[in-house]
Amino acid sequence: MLTTPRRWLRALYDWTLHWAESSQALTALFLIALIESSVFPIPPDVLLIAIVTARPQAWLRAAAVCTAGSAIGAVVGYTIGAGFMATIGQRIVDVYGAQASWDRVVELYNGTWGLWFLAGAAFTPIPFKVATIAAGATQMSFVPFIVVGTIGRAGRFVLVSAMLRVCGPEVRRRLEANFDMAALLFFVLLVGGFLVLRAL
Repeated sequence: MLTTPRRWLRALYDWTLHWAESSQALTALFLIALIESSVFPIPPDVLLIAIVTARPQAWLRAAAVCTAGSAIGAVVGYTIGAGFMATIGQRIVDVYGAQASWDRVVELYNGTWGLWFLAGAAFTPIPFKVATIAAGATQMSFVPFIVVGTIGRAGRFVLVSAMLRVCGPEVRRRLEANFDMAALLFFVLLVGGFLVLRAL
C-alpha cells in the first residue's frame, strides 16, 4: 500500500538532487523560498539541503539566496494580509483549514507576543506564510516585521547549511540509505508545524 507514495517521494528526491546540481539551482532555490513565505506548502530547506550536499563549497551563498527569497516572499505575504486579506488571504487560510489557528495568530499579533511568534515561525517548522500574512492583516509595523523575519530565516538557513557543510557527504549517504525514514521525518515536521500552530 505504501509502495506508490515511496516511489513518488523517491522520484521527487532524485529530481530535487538533479536540479540541485544544475546551473539553475540557486534560481530555483530563490523562487521556492519566495513563494513558500506566502502560499507554497513545502519549505525551501529540501532544495537547500540538496544543493549544499551536492556543492558544499556553496553553503553560504545558498543560505544567502534562500534567505533573500524568503525575505522577499515575506513582503509578498505581508502585502496579501494588508491589502488582499478578504480575497487572496482568506482563500489561503481556507485551503490549509487553518481558521482556528489564524484567529489565534491574530490574537498573538494584537498582544505583546507578536514579534516573538514571528521569530519562532521564521526559525521553526511553524508555517511562515501564516505569520507573514497575519502580520500584514494586523498592520504590524513593517520595519520590525522584516528585520525579525529576515534574522529568523537567515539563522535557520545558515544553521542548516553550516551543518551540511561540515558533514554534507555523510548526510547525503545517510539520506540515500534511509530515504523512507527521512521522508517520514520530513512529513512529521511539516504536519507538526501546523499542529503547533493549532495548539497556540
